[in-house]
Amino acid sequence: MTLIQILVFAGFGIGSIILLPGSWRRWGWFLASLFALYWLQPGTPIRNLDFWFPSVSILLTLLCWATSQKSEPLTKRSWQGLLLASASIAAVGLTRYLEPLCCLTPTRPPPFWQIGLFLVIGLTIILLIRQQVIRRSWLLDSLSLLLIIFFILLKSPVLGQAVSEALRSQSGQPLGLASAFDLRWLGFSYLAFRLLHTLRDARAGRLPAMELDEYLTYALFWSTYTAGPIDRLARFSADLRQAVNQKVSLVFDPHNPIWLGIWRILWGIFKKFALADTLALIALNETNASQITSPGWMWLILFAYSFRIYLDFSGYTDIAIGLGSLIGLKLPENFDRPYLKTNMTSFWNSWHITLAQWFRAYFFNSLTRTLRGGFIALPSWTIIWIVQVSTMGLIGLWHGITWNFLIWGVWHGIGLFIHNRWLDWQRTRVTEAPISSWRQKVSPTFSWFLTFNFVTLGWVWFALPDFSQALTVFRQLFGI
Repeated sequence: MTLIQILVFAGFGIGSIILLPGSWRRWGWFLASLFALYWLQPGTPIRNLDFWFPSVSILLTLLCWATSQKSEPLTKRSWQGLLLASASIAAVGLTRYLEPLCCLTPTRPPPFWQIGLFLVIGLTIILLIRQQVIRRSWLLDSLSLLLIIFFILLKSPVLGQAVSEALRSQSGQPLGLASAFDLRWLGFSYLAFRLLHTLRDARAGRLPAMELDEYLTYALFWSTYTAGPIDRLARFSADLRQAVNQKVSLVFDPHNPIWLGIWRILWGIFKKFALADTLALIALNETNASQITSPGWMWLILFAYSFRIYLDFSGYTDIAIGLGSLIGLKLPENFDRPYLKTNMTSFWNSWHITLAQWFRAYFFNSLTRTLRGGFIALPSWTIIWIVQVSTMGLIGLWHGITWNFLIWGVWHGIGLFIHNRWLDWQRTRVTEAPISSWRQKVSPTFSWFLTFNFVTLGWVWFALPDFSQALTVFRQLFGI
């Protein structure tokens, strides 16, 4: 989000909570989430893709809602939500013909007959799903697989290049300019994990009944769509229902959600635009990594990158939480002073918290149970190694399907495994000698030093997409 977009969302949030009555707030936030998709989506070199990406996001969310909810007749409210969602897509498409008001999207939307066909096909599939024409369990698995396929296509440079060439060929654009960066589907990484969460919980029978507008607002909420946090549907919807009916006071109070939200937004803006963007000028990247040969300067730009990525990401999270607070939503925290932690386990309990919790719930725990209950009795340390390294490897690939992101994830998996083995060794060690006060003071500092520098060295793999360049940086850091 740009600074102007943040200020517009903040103004809308305060205005909606003050001016709109309860029932109107719900629909106002629903529509704002839909239109924000188109406004936030960056332009793409491929014709009309900046319209189709948000439109497909809405359709995928509608399909997941129709599939994850038990097959019952649509309520009046869900019909209203379905029609409003369809009308929103059509309204954005019609801006193609408005001069000089065109357009909400970065470029002109496609011809309206294409949008009409898209809506007819999409609505037909949704109604067929609700009529139980297709088996629900098959649909849950198929939609999960479709989301994973989209994710792989977007995150893999090789596959992204192939998709870009195919789309350029279909639209009559030059193939020689095709690039994986053409597929800039804003927020899909977060949207996919929210939808997969609801599909998995529906498969397990844990998903609560949800009206269409609540489900779409959860998945597409304007403040969290681009950078998280990855909330849970049940928690978000409970907060949303409470926010719709809350009474508003503008009296200054440190505990007033509006003033808390304003402060959190300002703090996030300072961290992102003042600190992170300034550090980005000297932080590690492909260009300055190839120009620096001194170990001291290499450490300096690496530390700059370490703080820059934290301030950038946590700054956006502060802004998202602040925007939610303006309308009474208490979004989950995503960071808890991670660089002050004294071990890798504590670090990952405080860095990108909602992503780590998602993987813990839907991969780590299930894989652990599978390995422990398998036909072959594996030693506990082997199970811990497999689960921690594979989980962190997947977290690395979530950022992009490249060798460097995979190595970054495995790097952290190894760090977590070493910490686990260290704790296990300490538990089995028998000592009656009291720990000296000197050791009590020095040990946490030394543990913090090791943890912080291990995490910081791992950012080399994250910041540099080229494997050989990352190895060169490691050699330079240690004067080799």
